[in-house]
Amino acid sequence: MNFEPRIRLGRCIAALALALAGLLPAGAQAFSFNDVAQRAKQLAAQPYQRPDTRLPQQLQDLGYDKYNAIHFKPEKAFWAKDKLPFELQFFHEGEYYNQPVKINEIAPYGVREIHYNPNDFDFGGAQIDPEQFKGLGFSGFRVHYALNTPKQKDEMLVFRGASYFRGVGKGERYGLSARGLALDTGLMSGEEFPRFSEFWIERPKPGDKELTIYALLDSRRVTGAYRFVVKPGDETAMEVKSRVFMRENVSKLGLAPLTSMYLFGENQHPATDDYRNEVHDSDGLSMHSGTGEWIWRPMINPKRLQVTSFGMTNPQGFGLMQRDRYFHDYEDIDLRYELRPSLWVEPQGQWGAGRVELVNIPSPDETNDNVVAYWVPDNTPQGGQSIDLDYILHWQGEKDTKPPLSWVMQTRRGRGFTRNPDNSISYVIDFVGPALDKLKADAKVEGIVSLGPNGELLERNTVHNEVTNGWRLTLRFRRIDDDKPLELRAYLRSEDSTLSETWSYILAPG
Repeated sequence: MNFEPRIRLGRCIAALALALAGLLPAGAQAFSFNDVAQRAKQLAAQPYQRPDTRLPQQLQDLGYDKYNAIHFKPEKAFWAKDKLPFELQFFHEGEYYNQPVKINEIAPYGVREIHYNPNDFDFGGAQIDPEQFKGLGFSGFRVHYALNTPKQKDEMLVFRGASYFRGVGKGERYGLSARGLALDTGLMSGEEFPRFSEFWIERPKPGDKELTIYALLDSRRVTGAYRFVVKPGDETAMEVKSRVFMRENVSKLGLAPLTSMYLFGENQHPATDDYRNEVHDSDGLSMHSGTGEWIWRPMINPKRLQVTSFGMTNPQGFGLMQRDRYFHDYEDIDLRYELRPSLWVEPQGQWGAGRVELVNIPSPDETNDNVVAYWVPDNTPQGGQSIDLDYILHWQGEKDTKPPLSWVMQTRRGRGFTRNPDNSISYVIDFVGPALDKLKADAKVEGIVSLGPNGELLERNTVHNEVTNGWRLTLRFRRIDDDKPLELRAYLRSEDSTLSETWSYILAPG
C-alpha cells in the first residue's frame, strides 16, 4: 500500500497551519496584558497625538436631546446570535463624546477590529443621512449579562468618556464611577483627563462567568495598560491590573480613582426646599489602613473646594460607600438612590507609603459628580518611568464592606441648644454592628472624642439606642473661628477595647 499521498497531505496541512499562525500572531492564546503594556510603552516614547474630534456636521447640529435619542439596536448586540453569556452594545460618537474609541475582539482565529456600522443604530427619528457617518468609530461600549434573571441579559458595565467606567451588581442601579487614572485633581493648574483610546475584549465561551477586557490609556503626559477581569454577581468584582508610563512629570498621580455625587444628606441640610431627605450616590469614604484602623469620613457639599487626605502605608482598602439603603432615606421613586452601589478598592500586593485623598467640590445640583477619591503614592514616578498597581474593584449593594466590629450608621447635625439657640453645634452619631449587638443596654460604653485646635468641646454623651441596638454619641461643641475648618474624630470604647471604626469629620469654613 502506498502512503506517500497521505504523508504529502499531512505536510501540506502542517505547512498551512504554520502559515496561518504567522498571519495571526495576536491570536486569543497569544494576546496578553504584556501586548498592551508594550503598546503603551512605545506610545509613551513618542510625542502625544491629539485625537481627531471632527464630526459630520449633521452630528454637530443634533443637540443634546437628539443625540441622546440615538441608541444601539438590541437585536444587533455583538455575540447575541451566538447565544454567548455576555453581549456587547456600542455608543455612537457625538455631542461631548467626539473622540473615537477603537474596539477589538480577541477570538480563537485572532484579533479583529469591530467596525462601526450606521445600520446598527436607531437614530431616534432624527432627519439625518446615516450614509454620511460611514468611517466613524464608537464612543464606548456596554456589557450585558443575565445578572438578575436567566431570562434576560441586563446592562451591568459601561466604558464611556475619558477613562470612566461604571458597574453594578445584582439588583443595583448605576451610580458612582471608577476611572483608569486621575491627574492633578483639585489643583489650580487644572485636571488632565486621560482616555481609553483602544479596547480588546476576549470572546467568551459558552458557560463563561467572567469577561476579560484590555484597555490602552493615552494622554498628554501619561500612557497606560489595563486588564479588567469582570465577574458579575450579587457583588460584581473587577480584577484590575495596570501599568502606567510617564511621558512627563505630573504634580499629582491619582491611582484607582473613584468619582461620585453628594448634594445633601443627614449631616447637611438642603440649600433649598426639597421633598427628599437625602440626595447622593455615596454618603461617605471608608478606609482600612495598613495598621488595621477603620476610618469613616462622611461626605459634604462644601461652599469651597475641599481637599483632605489620610496618610498610610500599604492600605488594606478604601471606597466610596452608600450606607443608607432604605427607600425612606431618599423618597425618590425615579432615581432610587438606595439602589446605587458602593465601590470598594481592595489593593493587591504592597502599595507602599502614600495617602488616600478625598476631593469635595461645590455643586448646586445633583447633575455634577463632585466627589473624587484616589490613592497617591509618596514616590511618584517621573517622566520616562512607570508604575504598576493591581487591585480589585467591588461593586456592592446592601452587603458592602464594613468594619468587623461596628460602624457609623448615620451622622446628623443640628444646633447646640434648640430652646435657646447659641453659637454651638451638635452632631449625633449612631454606631451599629456585631460588637454592639452582644452588649447589654447598661454596658459601659464611652465615646472618645478629639477636636482640632479650632474647636472647644462643650458636651459629650453616649447612650444605648434601643431602636438600632447600637450606641448613640452626641457632641456639642463651639468653633472658635468660623472662617477656619475644624477637624473632629470620635470612636466607641469599652474599658481597653475599641468597639467601632473612627468617625472623622471636617467642618468646613462658614
